[in-house]
Amino acid sequence: MIYHVLNGDSLALIFKETTIEGDVMIAREALIDGSLAGDNLPDFWQTRADCHGISLDEYQAYSVSEFDQIMNAPHNATFHLWFGYDLFCQVNMWFVISLIHNQPNNRKTYVVYPTFLAEADIWQEFGHAGVDDLEASLATRIKLEPEDIQLAKDLWQAYRRHDLPALAQLSQCQSACFPYLQQVIQAHIDRFPVEGQPPRHERVLAEIIENGETDFHNVFRLFTEQQGVYGFGDAQLKPVYDKLMAR
Repeated sequence: MIYHVLNGDSLALIFKETTIEGDVMIAREALIDGSLAGDNLPDFWQTRADCHGISLDEYQAYSVSEFDQIMNAPHNATFHLWFGYDLFCQVNMWFVISLIHNQPNNRKTYVVYPTFLAEADIWQEFGHAGVDDLEASLATRIKLEPEDIQLAKDLWQAYRRHDLPALAQLSQCQSACFPYLQQVIQAHIDRFPVEGQPPRHERVLAEIIENGETDFHNVFRLFTEQQGVYGFGDAQLKPVYDKLMAR
């Protein structure tokens, strides 16, 4: 059985127009935001429901139901993980890999990156992909070997624990499955203030605003052009923008 795990619903719309065979599952989460606490999955799901401000039943229907399909897939299933290179996508993918391989099994897992993008546009992921782009990306899929799977698990656990030194050390690992790991990890480490200095994303937003741009949509566009490595959406940037504007 072949499964395609898509990072969010937007990709699903164009994916339906392809001739790619297999069942589609959607990772509906933004694990770069909010608490990741929980000693077990039920507790973790409750934490995430609280982060999204919805009931556990709503979160179960919206998000957990998709993750349940991933975990309950046959042990000989083949997974294709359609994720971008940016921090938002990578964190979600580390989690998905951990779910797929949470016990010994014969599952094969491949990562499918937007390989049709030019180097200057690598952080744009599949947002502007066409049918031909998706089919070309699938043709260049990369198989996760046992060491890649273990790396993803280690990355997820270090990320959950907010263990920045461990993440920095893991970022030195070389893997074709995680080609921009150093940049992504450094971007995450830079999200936190050091010696009284504001975090990287806040500094960049402040500079954009101080240079005269105050419309949020334009600020968002300029930030994304400069710091696409984060893969931030409105939900991540708007609170910081509002804080800076309130000054």
